[in-house]
Amino acid sequence: MDFLWAGMLICGMIYAAFSGNLEAVTEIILSSAKEAVQLGIGMAGVLAFWTGLMEIAQDCGLVNRLTRSIRPVIRFLFPDIPDGHRAQEYISLNMIANMLGLGGAATPAGLEAMKTLEQIEEERRSGRRAGRKRPKGTASNEMCTFLILNISSLQLIPVNMIAWRSQYGSSNPEAIVGPALLATACSTLTAVIYCKWKMRKAS
Repeated sequence: MDFLWAGMLICGMIYAAFSGNLEAVTEIILSSAKEAVQLGIGMAGVLAFWTGLMEIAQDCGLVNRLTRSIRPVIRFLFPDIPDGHRAQEYISLNMIANMLGLGGAATPAGLEAMKTLEQIEEERRSGRRAGRKRPKGTASNEMCTFLILNISSLQLIPVNMIAWRSQYGSSNPEAIVGPALLATACSTLTAVIYCKWKMRKAS
């Protein structure tokens, strides 16, 4: 990707130089850089606010209550994870953050969830847990399901999208909530159906 983007920039500058538009390209680069910094500062404030709320919710026990409330959903989506395993908590944290549209806050919990799911698969492979053995390096059903659900990413409150729309002067930034909820609900439902179908087909 680095080489691809570098090549595109170089080709664009060469074309601008030969077509006599190099000055316009320079102005666009400078104005875009300024705009990117302003957008980054605005988004950093929004992300810091919601990430702080997530930390407060975790410290006061609200996240644990939400985790318990969605535990039946976690059991349905990941039936092979032992009940009470640490992976369930990380998956729950990731799903809650994604529902709030906090992709940055969801990433650490998602990485930890993948690590714990990999540990479960390693334990199965070594024979300490019952389960179907797979070649080393093969992702488990739970890992694939978790990744697909992250891609579909149900969002109740698309915080980042609201912040972007507000940053660019939208008269009604919250108007995205309904369409985003509908779109992500359809994508998540499709993801769940697909994962369950593949699991049944593989069993």
